[in-house]
Formats: sequence, C-alpha cells, structure tokens
Amino acid sequence: MTMIDRLAGAPRIGLGLAAVGRPGYINLGRAHDLPGARTVDAMRARVGELLDAAHAAGVRYFDVARSYGRAEEFLAGWLATHPVGRDVVVGSKWGYTYVGDWRLDAPVHEVKDHSLATFERQIGETRALLGDRLDIYHIHSLTPESPALTDAALHHRLAGLAAEGVAVGFSTSGPAQAAVIRAALKIAVDGMPLFRSVQATWNVLEPSAGPALSEAHDAGCLVIVKEAMANGRLAATGGPLAAIAAELGSTPDAVALAAVLRQPWARIVLSGAATTGQLSANLAAESLSASLDERVSATAEKPEVYWRTRSGLRWQ
Repeated sequence: MTMIDRLAGAPRIGLGLAAVGRPGYINLGRAHDLPGARTVDAMRARVGELLDAAHAAGVRYFDVARSYGRAEEFLAGWLATHPVGRDVVVGSKWGYTYVGDWRLDAPVHEVKDHSLATFERQIGETRALLGDRLDIYHIHSLTPESPALTDAALHHRLAGLAAEGVAVGFSTSGPAQAAVIRAALKIAVDGMPLFRSVQATWNVLEPSAGPALSEAHDAGCLVIVKEAMANGRLAATGGPLAAIAAELGSTPDAVALAAVLRQPWARIVLSGAATTGQLSANLAAESLSASLDERVSATAEKPEVYWRTRSGLRWQ
C-alpha cells in the first residue's frame, strides 16, 4: 500500500510526538498534561495511549524526529506490537541531536547540524529503530543559513534515499520560512525535484508562510503543518480564540486547528496532544472548519514578533 493510499480517507489531523518523546519541551501547560514522574517508562506508556487512541480514531500520520528524545524508539515499539499499524505513514526528521540526557534542567536540549556526516549518522539511527517503516525523512528546521540548501553532496545522498522509496522533505522555522521554502523547491538532482514533502509552522498568529506552502502544494509536495496551536498559546482558555470557541460551543485548540484545515494546501495538520483528552478535542476540528469566519485571521502577529516570542518560551 503506497503512502498516498494509506492517507486516503484518513483524517487530515496527524499526531506529532514532540511533546511526549522527552521529559521537557516548550509547549505551555505541560505540568498539568504529563505524568508527575516523567520517567522513560511513564512517557513510553503515555505515547502508547496516544497512539492507540489516534489509530482507533482513524489517524494515519505519525511524526517523530531524532531530537524528540526517545520518540522514534517509542513509536517503533508500538509499531512492532500493533500489526494494524501497517496502514500508517511515518515521518521523521534529522538534523538536530537530542543532548538533554532525559533531564528537565539540561542546559542544552538539542544541537543543530545539517552536515552530510550528521545525516549519515542519523539515518543509520533512524533505520535501526524504524527499519522499512520510515516513509518520509525531513531535514529538521531549515533556515536561510543552513548548509543543507547548498550542499550538493548532501543533495545527491538524499536523492539516493529517495531512490530507495523514502520521500525526502524538509521542515522550516523562523520568520524567513517562505523564502526558505521557495529556495528549497528549486533544488533538483539530475533534473528531478529533490523535496516531495514540506513541514512548516502556520497558525493564525503566524500565517506568513501560506503563499509559499500553496506553491509547494501546487508543485506536488505533501504539505504538513506543525505548531498549529503556537506551542499552546492558541489553546489557552483566555487566549485570542477563546471567544470564537465559546460561540461555536467548541474549544480554542479545535478552532486553531480548524483554521489550518481551512487552507486547501494543508494535507496534514499535526496535533501535538499530550493526553488522549486533548487528542479527542483536537480531532473535533475536522467538523468545525466550515463554521469559522474571518475573525480568526485578525489575530496575526508580525513574523519577527511571533518568532521572538517563541524563542522566549522556556523548556518545562
């Protein structure tokens, strides 16, 4: 079954494990969402609960990364014990290394390196865990200064991975997302576009990448949206979407996700749920998008302001 076949008819909501593959992350509200003792076993159990609930609800895209602590390991374990999981699409990312040592107070949690050497190391690590279950491999957080935009040797190696049947993609972060997306879409190896998947931040606070993501969609790329709830800022009961959610009899998180689902270029919108209750609320967005009005777009910030605020969120 091809990746497209597995996604056909499934909800457009996917499940990302950034918030539950490691004890610390920048999402707001984690003290209330996660087990009191964030041991490896406790977090593994929480990931299993989320994957069970997501699959039962029809979710078919699961997203991990080398830097998400043990997220690849947790997902691999679930896949190995759940034969029904053959119908899911798995995406991972390389380019950041987790160095937090499973500590909340680690001075540094992850280190970025987009070199060919890091790719070779991390594709080996990912393959050791996920084997042939890896469907998409993204460069993690491309920015204008990343050498991955110009490294021809890396491009040829990525094209080799694509020839093995793994879709090659990239994710973006920062106020220059649109420029990076357009630059990456121009990269070709032997006359063929290199990237077939794009994962970017788009939400009602930071919609600046929208036109470039539309271009990526038109070019045939799978477009995956991350941080639809702005790391929890849009899910707050007193946040900018609270009044609209109350009018619709819904929740701010569902409204935030529904705003993304309204975009015709967005094929997958990631839920970063840390509890099954949050996942259930997020999935309600599928039936809500048609009810939204233009007020949701009035909350947008300047990209520089949005990303400066995000960089100030502390790991917790």
